[in-house]
Amino acid sequence: MHKTLSLFDLTGKTALITGSSQGIGFALAQGLLEAGANVVLNGRDEQKLDTAVQKLSIHAGQCHQLAFDVTDHDACSQSINRFETDVGPIDILVNNAGMQHRTPLEDFDPAMFDKLLQTNVTSVFNVGQAVARHMIKRRAGKIINIGSIQTSLARPGIAPYTATKGAVGNLTKGMATDWAQYGLQINAIAPGYFDTPLNAALVADEEFSQWVAKRTPTGRWGQLPELVGACTFLSSPASSFVNGHVLYVDGGMSACL
Repeated sequence: MHKTLSLFDLTGKTALITGSSQGIGFALAQGLLEAGANVVLNGRDEQKLDTAVQKLSIHAGQCHQLAFDVTDHDACSQSINRFETDVGPIDILVNNAGMQHRTPLEDFDPAMFDKLLQTNVTSVFNVGQAVARHMIKRRAGKIINIGSIQTSLARPGIAPYTATKGAVGNLTKGMATDWAQYGLQINAIAPGYFDTPLNAALVADEEFSQWVAKRTPTGRWGQLPELVGACTFLSSPASSFVNGHVLYVDGGMSACL
């Protein structure tokens, strides 16, 4: 392999991707498999995980599944510790699990606000801490947190979601500040508007899709394979001196008024 291309080779590495039975997490799992990694799919629904593993079985790398609730700190630690003992080290973590809820802020249910915080922010802490404790001992590891265009920008009806994704961006910087000294690289990917199962209703909304096209310099929704390159880069030796960075993959939306 050409020396430069070898910087992006993930052969022999194992990547845990949370929330990976569908959507962005599944696309990233497929991409990392194609880059040579073994992957560990995570979610709460074992049946969905089984189906996802079967779909990925055509690839050369090993595909494992690890069912646990990312909002449960003890469950995260126990599952990750058991995997490290029974199977092997987790070299790459992609904190992808997340949720959205759209309601005007004045009507937002406090219980749903707490659920958003638990799913989008606490999960990053829970899984990140559990995996990092092993990475620190090895003095090597990659953690990639999935933010959003809302890590830096807001739009009506999703203020609490915007708050959680802003927190993911700053938690990424904090993780890098604390753990870079141990040889870890912690960065974030902030997708713009992507055509995913969770956004299906918005994609089908002609008025909203027209807004996305007008607001995005590229003039369209993003497609899931367009996130794979960024994830591969941040998972690989090519990003050995990139730390605490939020990489926007948004067709230019965050660059313009």
